[in-house]
Amino acid sequence: MKFSDFVKKDAIRANLQSTSKEAVIDELVQSLLDAGEIAADQRDDIIAAIMKREELGSTGIGRGVAVPHTKHPSVPELVGTVGVSEAGVDFDSLDGERVQLFFLLISPPERPGDHLRALENISRQLRDESFCRFLKQSKTADDIQQLLQEADDNQFAAG
Repeated sequence: MKFSDFVKKDAIRANLQSTSKEAVIDELVQSLLDAGEIAADQRDDIIAAIMKREELGSTGIGRGVAVPHTKHPSVPELVGTVGVSEAGVDFDSLDGERVQLFFLLISPPERPGDHLRALENISRQLRDESFCRFLKQSKTADDIQQLLQEADDNQFAAG
């Protein structure tokens, strides 16, 4: 699975303003709503579902990266977005570091394979230090989209 299969370009945020875990999740879910990828009446329920997943254990996986995610019946297919916070957000990460890169995923409950393949792809690509560094330095959604496309085209060394 490639980033282009689930990351919605119009929802990418290169300059997240939020300073807390719940606020950044809210901002990213709102970006999917603004892009027309989720229903307005499902927004709060989706945020609650992501926060419930966070209670099980932080999705701040370390090295400045978090992958907040949930399964939700309101989405017909896997949708996701990417956000960058220059200052970083305290996300209760496993390594205690502030998070600058966010990959938020929402998938339908009946498609667990897609959810797992997307998480695996993100994990594999994030092992590449230069990919992470370039993403953290991105200033525009177009910059982020270009990096995701390069990753999809195997232009980074992750393997």
